[in-house]
Amino acid sequence: MSLPRGSQVLLAGLQRRATQILGELRGLGAEHAELRLEHGQSLTVSVRDGALEQLAEAQSLSLSLRLVCGGRVATVTSSDLRPVALSPLLARAAELARLAEEDPQAEPPSPRLLARRWPELDLFDATIRRLGADRAIRLALLAEAAAMQADPRVRSSGGAGCSRTVSHALLVTSGGFVGNFAGTRVGLRAQVVAEDATSGRRSGHYWSGGRHLASLDPPEAVGREAASRAVRSLGAAPIATGVYPVVFSAEAAAGVIGLVSQCLLGDAVARQRSYLARRLGTRVASPLVTIVDDPLRARGPASRGFDGEGLATRRRVLVRRGELQGFLLDTASARRLDLPPTGSAGGGGGLVHPSASNFYLQPGRRGPRALLAGVRRGLFVRATLGFGFDPGTGHFSRGVEGVLIEDGQLTRPVAEVTISRNLDELLQGIDAVANDFELRTAIASPSFRVDAMTVAGR
Repeated sequence: MSLPRGSQVLLAGLQRRATQILGELRGLGAEHAELRLEHGQSLTVSVRDGALEQLAEAQSLSLSLRLVCGGRVATVTSSDLRPVALSPLLARAAELARLAEEDPQAEPPSPRLLARRWPELDLFDATIRRLGADRAIRLALLAEAAAMQADPRVRSSGGAGCSRTVSHALLVTSGGFVGNFAGTRVGLRAQVVAEDATSGRRSGHYWSGGRHLASLDPPEAVGREAASRAVRSLGAAPIATGVYPVVFSAEAAAGVIGLVSQCLLGDAVARQRSYLARRLGTRVASPLVTIVDDPLRARGPASRGFDGEGLATRRRVLVRRGELQGFLLDTASARRLDLPPTGSAGGGGGLVHPSASNFYLQPGRRGPRALLAGVRRGLFVRATLGFGFDPGTGHFSRGVEGVLIEDGQLTRPVAEVTISRNLDELLQGIDAVANDFELRTAIASPSFRVDAMTVAGR
């Protein structure tokens, strides 16, 4: 799909400016430069109790620059691109690069590895500009009203909001790469608090969004889901400490899979700060587990045709049926590990680092309710709380909220409990994976069941 005329003009202007900057840097003696220019437009509205609380529109233009001089690196960023400010900044960046410590891994990727073409990923929705302030406010008000009217136990609003962003970016390197990007995002959220005389207060939140305006759920559905989440957690209480089978909802499961992504990043692996660093080619999870990083999914939340160094991206299976197949590597971490780069660099034009794109657990064939079958007494996790994870050892411990499972049925809500198990053992213990997969966020997962975890309750 071709971009609108306005987007083409904007990107052409960014490219002209980037060419001028690269010319100035060559005059300052820079051996290699990676330059990213980004133009952003955003609209954000929030409402509370039926009234507008915030309305903000913003426009930005920023520069991120990475210079390499004699194996020494400097990075700078700026939002002031006036010539009177930019020229001194570039001179200072060149000076910083000459003064920095030498880094043998800092050399840019070979020009022959740079991407020459990439697929159209449908990341830009020209109709998103129809979402003006009036419409955004109306959507937020409808979502809040639906939430407040969904159940008499919903007593107060935590607010509702609607937002959209339009981004245009250009990455240019002195190695010959020129790549542009245009993307849009839209979101609608609602939050409410439910309470009753015996169960106290519980909040519920729901969000809908995506790259295209059509990806938004109806505002009434967003509000009702937020209310449902608040109401269904009323009366939540701890369960007895013990070892239980645990079923993770799709949202909670995504949090677990996100921890795996941290352990597959090349810088953590190269520095031996990941428990998976020496596990390549070995079994690290159940045979039901296949984990994919796919930057080429159409309309994906983290899709990209090229990475932050200008290398082509591709779909990678990192864990195949439980066996670790690879890591996510930028050029520097690939050199440290004596492996080829994987087109996984983030932070283009600045602090380049390995990063995941659309990272997910491949769905199974069962419906999500089938994961409850045969569980005499267990825990269904709806949300995880806190940050209890050590990538170096794999130790995992999180507070959770959910529902008690008894004889294959969801019974009473549970809160104020902590689940724990080493992530290595947790992944090995996955004994069922559902088919309820939806790529709404960059890290995603279907529901899955773990055979046993320690639950610390009362």
